[in-house]
Amino acid sequence: MRVVVTGATGYLGGRLCAALAGAGHDVRAFVRRTGDASGLPDAVELAYGDVGDADSLAAAFDGRDAVFHAAASVEPWLPDPSVFTAVNVRGLENVLKAAKRTPTVKKIIYTSSFFALGPTDGCVADETQMHKGKTFCTEYEKSKVLADRIALQAAAEGVPITIVYPGVIYGPGKLTTGNLVSRILIERFNGRLPGYIGDGYDRESFCHVDDVVSGLIAAMEKGRVGERYLLTGENLSFMHIFNMAANITNTKAPYFHVPLWLIEIYGWISVFIARITGKLPLISYPTVRVIRHQWAYSCDKAKRELGYNPRNLTEGLAEMLLWLKNEKLIKF
Repeated sequence: MRVVVTGATGYLGGRLCAALAGAGHDVRAFVRRTGDASGLPDAVELAYGDVGDADSLAAAFDGRDAVFHAAASVEPWLPDPSVFTAVNVRGLENVLKAAKRTPTVKKIIYTSSFFALGPTDGCVADETQMHKGKTFCTEYEKSKVLADRIALQAAAEGVPITIVYPGVIYGPGKLTTGNLVSRILIERFNGRLPGYIGDGYDRESFCHVDDVVSGLIAAMEKGRVGERYLLTGENLSFMHIFNMAANITNTKAPYFHVPLWLIEIYGWISVFIARITGKLPLISYPTVRVIRHQWAYSCDKAKRELGYNPRNLTEGLAEMLLWLKNEKLIKF
């Protein structure tokens, strides 16, 4: 199939391009001229543009059967929050406009986020949950909620869009914000994060990057138009992640918990420093707001309809930790 992928130089988008090309699809990667496309397979065709420019999107979509829209700004904090609206909301609007102008496009697979469904605090949610839309932990969350409404409205109007919602993605690959688990474990194993993050109330749905890629491809092949699919995994806290990492590497688990109020102070200080240096912080105060909630979801629908089969977290973490060790990013 002839496909085009936006966000192709990102953590998820790059691995999606490689998997699609490896499966024999004709892949076109939509990238910015300032992006680093060196990691993409040689078989992938490059199309330059920006999601802020509908004309460049339309040119990239020309002759394509399916569009994977994976481009997004995923930072929990940015000095200019308007970027989230420009990329995550207006970008989706431009993708939809460009697809409508391209008669060959028969399906759009839009990568949303579990944030678009909202916190679950005490329950395990499925695709029927709708975000209350009243309060948001981050500007990123707000932008994904707004984009989700646009996608659902487009589906109601007959646009051939299928929406997927990955959980917290982890695994080997680029150390972007989208690969937060790797970055946190690097801090943990290098002694810069000596304790657990909070008291373990947090609960996230962790999913391996390659399982999400498989789920995206299955959504193209089997996903029903207008449907929502959660591509998530085991629902655990970061305290469990630290304990599992210690067991896998035969190292000691943390002895104490760092309270969230202290991490939040650190987050405010990190944001202040970031405004001066221009370097984005690993942990900002909006990140702590996220950890104060639970984000637990069921992927039963994706298992049933797409054949989605996420690996267990022990297996996935073992692979990722070995990769981090081989890359000399951690020692154990």
